[in-house]
Amino acid sequence: MKPLLPFALLAAAALSGCATDGKQTDAEKLAFYRDHAGEPVKDFQYFGRLNGWTPLGDGALAVWTRPSEGYLLELTGPCQDLDYAMAISVTQFGNRVSARFDDVVPLGAGTSSIKIPCRIETIRPLDVKALRASEKEMREAALEERKSTP
Repeated sequence: MKPLLPFALLAAAALSGCATDGKQTDAEKLAFYRDHAGEPVKDFQYFGRLNGWTPLGDGALAVWTRPSEGYLLELTGPCQDLDYAMAISVTQFGNRVSARFDDVVPLGAGTSSIKIPCRIETIRPLDVKALRASEKEMREAALEERKSTP
């Protein structure tokens, strides 16, 4: 029985490696963005157009106002349809998006017909340079890992 133990452990390790597809969970993505976010701010300038956005589960998202400027928005609770939205709308007043006053609204096919706004609880500016550098390091590490795996 002892000679089979190393083989069984090797097989279990191989199967557990196949069980993950290398994708981060929403919680891991959110933690990554939180690590690259500054202290909360009360608002940010917004001229009605986003450069992009990234859902981070149903309670947070990153929005990009310019390629070099982004914010982590954490919502007051779960936001229905955020993970399935093709686009979002962000409310604003006077070209400013404010925490605790403005909302994110998921839009597009795959979302419910009743558009439920999701209140922004906190706004934290992202350190975009550090975020991009960390993403690049993670991609390179994953590539090296794939190259070393037979």
